[in-house]
Amino acid sequence: MAYDAELAARVRDLMPAGATEVKMFGGLAFMVNGNMACAVGADDLLVRTGRSAYEAAIAAGAEPMVMGARTMSGYVNVAADLLRGDALADWVSRGLATAESLPPKPPK
Repeated sequence: MAYDAELAARVRDLMPAGATEVKMFGGLAFMVNGNMACAVGADDLLVRTGRSAYEAAIAAGAEPMVMGARTMSGYVNVAADLLRGDALADWVSRGLATAESLPPKPPK
């Protein structure tokens, strides 16, 4: 699966200095201190919300992230139609807040 290069460029512009990119989940993941903040797919954005902000993200229109038969708590998928204009910055900031709250992972 290819990821949306235009959406990836928009997300890249919102990432802090030092953020890295890794091909993951068939898309492009954006990492902060070794922790995933979000990932761009073909037509959506995967956002790491953590368990505490998961329900608020669902209430804001995101869908649960499902891998196979398993729902991944703490992660949501945000459809492209919810990423227009300044809305993308809000979703990315949710993922950044979660990634930045976690202990840094040592480089591999």
